[in-house]
Amino acid sequence: MIEVNDPIDLSSLVMAKISGQCQCGAVRFAVTGKPVTAFVCHCTECQRQSGSAFGMAAWLEQAELHLERGQLKEWIRQTSSGKQMACQFCADCGSRLFHQVLGSSILSVKPGSLDEPSQFSPVAHIWVASKQDWVEIPPHCVQFEGNPESMGALMQAWQAVH
Repeated sequence: MIEVNDPIDLSSLVMAKISGQCQCGAVRFAVTGKPVTAFVCHCTECQRQSGSAFGMAAWLEQAELHLERGQLKEWIRQTSSGKQMACQFCADCGSRLFHQVLGSSILSVKPGSLDEPSQFSPVAHIWVASKQDWVEIPPHCVQFEGNPESMGALMQAWQAVH
């Protein structure tokens, strides 16, 4: 997973309220925040975490998480840059729901857990150097061989279409 390392002007973004749940339905949540990007990550860490060819992320700035029911478990892991990331998942079924770099104001929500995941169509693909050969990336999506040098590039791609 990646970390935010560049400030970008988010003042024009509008607050949104999204809701979702884990696979078994034990955890139900709502998140209020400013959507700043959605992307696909093809790194081997996301492949392992998702049990699939890639992971997806929808980032919300100034996010407030409201747990409506259920309990989350949390696992903290070290990122490749040495930062600590909290990974939250359903205590019952283990569905990964959220990631957040400790100290960051951005909450990463797993779009597949949302009631309306189509509102977070990805604008970028990262770590394409390790993507599975059979994965085809839409031509309108920005691509990066690894982590982009600036996370602002992902946010600018989002702002260009929203």
